[in-house]
Amino acid sequence: MTKLYWRLPSLIVVLMPLMGLDSCRAMSENPESFPSVQPIASVAPAPLPALVKPTTTIAAATQLTTASTSDQALLQQSWAAYRQRFIQTDGRVIDWESNERSTSEGQAYAMLRAVMIGDRDTFDRTLQWAENNLKRQQDGKSTDSLWAWKWGKNQQGQWTIIDPNFASDADVDAITALILASRRWQHPAYLELAGTKLQDVWNLSTVTNYRTGAQQQRYLLPGPVAAFQKEAMIQLNPSYFSPAAFRLFAQVDKSRDWMSLVHSSYQVLQQAMTLSQTGLPNDWILLDLTTGTPQALLTPNPGTSEYGFDAYRVWWRLALDADWFGEPLARSLLQQQLKPIQQRWRSQQQIPARIDLRGNPLVTYQATSQYGMLYHAFRLVDPAIAQQIRQKQLDPNYRNGFWDNNSAYYTQNLVWFGLAPSAPLAPLLKP
Repeated sequence: MTKLYWRLPSLIVVLMPLMGLDSCRAMSENPESFPSVQPIASVAPAPLPALVKPTTTIAAATQLTTASTSDQALLQQSWAAYRQRFIQTDGRVIDWESNERSTSEGQAYAMLRAVMIGDRDTFDRTLQWAENNLKRQQDGKSTDSLWAWKWGKNQQGQWTIIDPNFASDADVDAITALILASRRWQHPAYLELAGTKLQDVWNLSTVTNYRTGAQQQRYLLPGPVAAFQKEAMIQLNPSYFSPAAFRLFAQVDKSRDWMSLVHSSYQVLQQAMTLSQTGLPNDWILLDLTTGTPQALLTPNPGTSEYGFDAYRVWWRLALDADWFGEPLARSLLQQQLKPIQQRWRSQQQIPARIDLRGNPLVTYQATSQYGMLYHAFRLVDPAIAQQIRQKQLDPNYRNGFWDNNSAYYTQNLVWFGLAPSAPLAPLLKP
């Protein structure tokens, strides 16, 4: 297990490379960093157990009925291009820009996109590959139902699990996809697997504060408790908070208080606004379990308290809660936290990819993935800016099924989620 090292009294946490995703996400957006890649031979999949049954792909046209005709075509085209370029026939999702590795995040994104567009065959294949290859084990036995976050080529040249720790955002997204899939395709096995994973996420990746009574609160950690908690201090990634998903979990798992994670998510997001002079969300923060007070994380490992490639997803996750469940607090928080983005966009018509706690740009380049997430959020709070972002930053960067280029894994997913309509999922959001 990866260890945490603390230097007191400064409360600066140094985390060894457990989930160093910030650097690879930055690479995927920096126009000077694209490597040349070649496809690798497909890894033979293990035999499929009874969990899922391969099916023919369901036509996607009926799944996006509230999108415009042009948007329907774009979402279908980009999904088809992504499936061909990034997903092997055995269901493995390849991140071409990061040594052709696979991640639990990538598998979960593919599952969520597949259920949203109605592609059961791809859903089944990506789920099964992850179940066959990402299961966490010790001494040859499964330790739980969560997925190791990183799979790739080791120093001996073998394709295998590289880091056995799990990333809770991937498991949360995968469980969300399983619940929606169980309802769309009336397949109880998906829901059974979701229930097993819910128990493990709760037991292995959530903690409570040290207060009692009405003030007691539970928080979602980015991964294993042992890696992200040191005594009263925990390290959090706000982009992992998914209130809409937690509401779904509460529908199917009555034995655990998933709504407490909804409450803590909004509480932390609101309180953490004070860490930045602009009020923007941060990639990573610290939280004192004794006082409930957030603190800035200043050591760049795995990330810091800055607005960057992880924090973009806060816009999307809040917008989902507003779209799916009509949560007024989500819309209110978006209105507050988007103000500095609105001001910068109106004055400059561009947003830097990374911004520090003082509101200063850390880089000179922009990020298409950020604009995808912003588009989804601005559709709720400022449709005029949403349309401008679409016209100036998203549509011009789309060619032949891909945004930016055909190796930008992170960009393809975040922009697609940002453009996808939420209304067609409404029948699947009720138990």
